[in-house]
Amino acid sequence: MSAPSPYHRIGDAARLSGVPAANIRYYEKEGLLPAQARADNRYRLYSDDEIHRLRFIRLCRAMDMSLEEVRTLLSLGRGPGSAADHAACATVDEHLLHVRTRLHELQGLEAQLLSLRGRCDGADGSPCRVIDALHARADAQPLPSPEPLARRHV
Repeated sequence: MSAPSPYHRIGDAARLSGVPAANIRYYEKEGLLPAQARADNRYRLYSDDEIHRLRFIRLCRAMDMSLEEVRTLLSLGRGPGSAADHAACATVDEHLLHVRTRLHELQGLEAQLLSLRGRCDGADGSPCRVIDALHARADAQPLPSPEPLARRHV
């Protein structure tokens, strides 16, 4: 018997990292993973370190970090007590600001939805006015500005 390979094909890398194969290819294309070694049959091969890197990317993306934020954190390397620690903190602080902004937006959305839901209590057999309220709001919306809207964080 031959010794097991220290490398994993993409399907095994996906299973071991929890990152779908399509996302692995995308992360490689975006430069979050280095170009992969290839077997003689041209299959991509991933090392245990690259599996860890994929897990790291998955964790950051689960925290809603942008690809640029993930790229920044990956570039900092590992090891305590360096300037990288401060750069990592700055990246997390910036992301926290985005999260807080989004939380504020979601709280406003929640208030709008609760107000809309209040149009249909159904308690006294009165007709539900949710659709009417949505149409009224659509008509009251200002026309979009010709300027491009601010880009979303993620």
